[in-house]
Amino acid sequence: MIKKYLKDIAFIRAFYVMYKSLTRQYGFTPKVLSNLIVFLKEYTFYKRINDNSNFYLGDECLYPCLTDRTEITPLEPTYFFQDTWAARKIFELKPDHHYDVGSSAKTIGIISQFVPVTMIDIRPIQLKLDNLFFVKGSVLALPFDDGSIDSLSSLCVIEHIGLGRYGDPIDPWGSEKSIKELKRVLKRGGVLLFSVPIDKENKVYFNAHRAFTRDYIIKLFDEFEILEERYQHGNFLYDSYDPIKGFGTGLFLLRKII
Repeated sequence: MIKKYLKDIAFIRAFYVMYKSLTRQYGFTPKVLSNLIVFLKEYTFYKRINDNSNFYLGDECLYPCLTDRTEITPLEPTYFFQDTWAARKIFELKPDHHYDVGSSAKTIGIISQFVPVTMIDIRPIQLKLDNLFFVKGSVLALPFDDGSIDSLSSLCVIEHIGLGRYGDPIDPWGSEKSIKELKRVLKRGGVLLFSVPIDKENKVYFNAHRAFTRDYIIKLFDEFEILEERYQHGNFLYDSYDPIKGFGTGLFLLRKII
């Protein structure tokens, strides 16, 4: 009886977690439903007063945008801070050629307009852009020789490896193996722009990502010196690590010294 009760509780908890996740991803909230009512009222009003015959309006053209009516411009702080930080660093370093593993294609595309960039990912990009070169490959087996790259980045990538989120095989050691590959292909003296979620303890948020303590990151990069580190928590970027702040994102500029 107790075992069945616990199973029911576990199912309810799992259902609730999935519901919250879907709500975050797809915006199915009371606010959205309220906006839908507003949309229908405004559409009806628009049709009634519409006297602009230069544009066709039909019900098949409806395109409700139910989450854009906000009082401020919405920004995701992690990627806003991370990507602007990385772009500035690459601009300052001015490498002859930069390599990136798995970061945001949009961000890397922008960076490629002032520095030639080769992007490596398991999922090919279908758009072409001058100065942006794509190589299909896995962070677990990068298609480059040992010590062959001067300038490398991997932004909010390795925390996902081994959790199946992007079609990669399940592997509890996916992050450690990925870091080993990044270290392998980087030259001595080469620089790495690297970011991961950080927290006061190492955690797995299956199947989204892992979070790391600063100490564990430093341990994994023991052959590197830290040139700069920044930490994003909420809407702020800090210069030092404070575990009391809990979950956030760590941004690291590292140089290989061994």
